[in-house]
Amino acid sequence: MAKAFSVSGRLQRVTTETAHVSVPLSQELFHSNPDGSETIDGEKVIAAAIALGRHPATRWSVEGEVVITPHPLQTPPQ
Repeated sequence: MAKAFSVSGRLQRVTTETAHVSVPLSQELFHSNPDGSETIDGEKVIAAAIALGRHPATRWSVEGEVVITPHPLQTPPQ
């Protein structure tokens, strides 16, 4: 019987999922301007959307194909 050899490689599989969330506009999401007007703070809105995305009731849908690539850190099997 001939000897067989193999090489181990570590892979990563990435699945992209999307969800739509509605962020209620509360006073905490605005910042005051020097002229006295108020503007929506985009960073705070995104942070609130991410928090909603973590909620168990958020419905996520798979988008596109699963992408399998070599993992950037090749480590031995555990």
